[in-house]
Amino acid sequence: MVAFSEEKLDLTFAALAHPTRRAILTRLATEGSASVSELAEPFDVSLMAISKHLKVMGEAGLIRREKDGRVRRCSFDPGSIEIANNWIEAHRRFWTQQLDSLAAFLERPGTGGDSERSANEGGELE
Repeated sequence: MVAFSEEKLDLTFAALAHPTRRAILTRLATEGSASVSELAEPFDVSLMAISKHLKVMGEAGLIRREKDGRVRRCSFDPGSIEIANNWIEAHRRFWTQQLDSLAAFLERPGTGGDSERSANEGGELE
């Protein structure tokens, strides 16, 4: 399997584990950059709580934070998502291959596959 930075993956998945952070990330990915107060608007939490969420997301590399005068703006940074996606995809390919091999093995005659099982009237295998 492909080697991945465990620390980077841990930060990314930890940041994505919270529903508020996922909602903020979705907002940034679909609508573009926004100020901290704009990001906080739909949530019933303090600006301080949103700032903490943004800090976690920033440390994970999911967002970029820039100062525009007195306003802090955030934007989506797809790099960490791509790393997580590559990790998931590598594991998906591995397990798909393993399960395909198991299915092929079980379908071979004499290995306990379907050829040795019989279906009863209810359609269930005995």
